[in-house]
Amino acid sequence: MTKKTEAILNLLDERYGTEYRCSLEHENAWQLLIATILSAQCTDARVNVVTESLFRKYPNVQAFAEADLKELEKDIHSTGFYHNKAKNIIACCKDLMEKFGGEVPRTLEDLTSLAGVGRKTANVIRGNIYNDPSIVVDTHVKRISKKLGLTKEEEPEKVEKDLMKKLPKEHWILWNIQLITLGREICKAPTPKCEECFLTEHCEDYKKRLRQQSPKKNGHINGKTGIK
Repeated sequence: MTKKTEAILNLLDERYGTEYRCSLEHENAWQLLIATILSAQCTDARVNVVTESLFRKYPNVQAFAEADLKELEKDIHSTGFYHNKAKNIIACCKDLMEKFGGEVPRTLEDLTSLAGVGRKTANVIRGNIYNDPSIVVDTHVKRISKKLGLTKEEEPEKVEKDLMKKLPKEHWILWNIQLITLGREICKAPTPKCEECFLTEHCEDYKKRLRQQSPKKNGHINGKTGIK
């Protein structure tokens, strides 16, 4: 780990603490799995509102596996993309019942074999339920990690691999939670509040923009001397 990375982690820990709690409300693994599927292109706050009644209506994996598609679509309508989400939730829960006895598996391979479950969702489960070191690459993590110069990649899986090389394992799941908070609070897209940020000293994107905004020295324009 470089001194720069260590400094970033220390500042994040100082600001946000080292105890992490998933912002998606859940009581067990299958609830978190469904909540994470619902969270695609939707705020965690909205998902929490929906799942409060949803988990009462469907109290277990089997209930979701046997759910009526149209009815479930209505139940989750406000989370957006409800057609695909409802289809994936039912198919995922059928997979859980048929392949894993109704239990949520632990390994990345088994989790990503479930309908509608990619690496991001799988790593949410691995990190928050099983405490297995995992890096969840969502839009905040990808965007801010690039700004900080810890990756140049666009594909989430490649971003994940870069971060796994550069961050200590004990900070993997925490990185996601801290950067989500930073992204919602300060480093917002598309208008980050750089004047309020505590990481500007280590932010490559901020330094680049400062260089672009600074006046050209000695009146040089395109290699020629002139009056600005």
